[in-house]
Amino acid sequence: MRQKYRKPIGTVLLVVWVIFYSLTAMTIGAAKLPGTSGLVQLAYYAVAGIAWVIPAGAIIWWMARPDRA
Repeated sequence: MRQKYRKPIGTVLLVVWVIFYSLTAMTIGAAKLPGTSGLVQLAYYAVAGIAWVIPAGAIIWWMARPDRA
């Protein structure tokens, strides 16, 4: 697949991924964390706030790959 096609597809994938991930992380946090200490909540939201970067980085790497000759 040429890079000119990968970029729009990757952009849509990134937007969909971030929306899906954020809603899922918030739902899990709201369902599992009430009644826990503030430190546990801080740790969860810190990890959940950073964990989306790994799949997003893979999508960006795929988008930026040069075309094959």
